[in-house]
Amino acid sequence: MLRSLYSGVSGMRGFQTKLDVIGNNIANVNTVGFKGSRVMFKDILSQTVSGVTAPDGNDSGGVNAKQIGLGVALSSIDTVHTPGSAMTTNVPTDLRIDGDGFFVVSGGEETFYLTRAGNFSVDTNRNLVNADGLQVLDSEGGAIIIPEEVTAFSIANDGNIIAVQADGTSAPIGIQIAVAKVANPGGLEKIGGNLYRITPNANPDGVLEFGDTTIPNNAEAGTGAIVSGQLEMSNVDLTAEFTEMIVAQRGFQANSRIITTSDEILQEVVNLKR
Repeated sequence: MLRSLYSGVSGMRGFQTKLDVIGNNIANVNTVGFKGSRVMFKDILSQTVSGVTAPDGNDSGGVNAKQIGLGVALSSIDTVHTPGSAMTTNVPTDLRIDGDGFFVVSGGEETFYLTRAGNFSVDTNRNLVNADGLQVLDSEGGAIIIPEEVTAFSIANDGNIIAVQADGTSAPIGIQIAVAKVANPGGLEKIGGNLYRITPNANPDGVLEFGDTTIPNNAEAGTGAIVSGQLEMSNVDLTAEFTEMIVAQRGFQANSRIITTSDEILQEVVNLKR
C-alpha cells in the first residue's frame, strides 16, 4: 500500500483534533476566566531509504540521507495563560487578578482547586463562595467567612477584606484572600467549571503550600493585585480562532485529497491486470 494513504489519514486526524480545540475555544468566548488552548504538531519517524555517506578525502563528497516522512502526530495541546480583558461590574465580590496567580477554592476535605473566574458571592452562612458553591480560601488555607457584625465590606488590592462596622467605621478584619502562584501554569489540569487541579508538572510534588507565596500583590512571589468590581473575561481571540479554523479546514481537505489521489493510483495498478 502507498505510504501517502497513511500520511493523509494522520493529517486528517490531526486537523480534526485541531478543529475540536478551536470549537471549544469559540464556545467559551464569553466564559469568565477561560483560557484558550492550541494544538501543536510534530512529524512521525521517517523511513530511511539510504543513510548518510561521509566525504572520502578528495575523491568523493558526502551524500545526504534519503528519508520519507510517514505523517504527522500531535505534539501537544497547550493551555495559553495570557490575560483576558477586564469587564467592569461594580459588584464588590466580583474579583479580577491583575497579573499572575489563581484564586484558591475548596470543596472540603482538603481538596483544593485553582481558578481565574472571580464571580464570587456571599451565601446564607456568610461564606464567600464561587458560582458552584465552592468556598474561597484565605491565605492560611481556611474558608472566608464574613462576620455577622459586618454590614458592608470592600476588598483591597492585596486581598485584605475591609469591613464597615455598624457604627460606620472601617478597618481590616484580618482575612486576606489567597492568590496562588504555580511554577508552570500550563501543567495544570482542567477539570471543568473554570477549575484547575494541581499536578506534579505544575507545582513541585503537586502540592499547594499556603503562606507568604499565596497572597495577592506580592512582588517577591510575583502574584498579581486583586481588582474588586471587575471580572476577567476569556482570552479567546475570535479573529485568530476563525483564521485557524480556515487553516484547519483547508488542511483537512488537502489531506483528504492525498487519500483520494492515492486511491486513484491504486485503482490504476489494479487495472493493469485487465
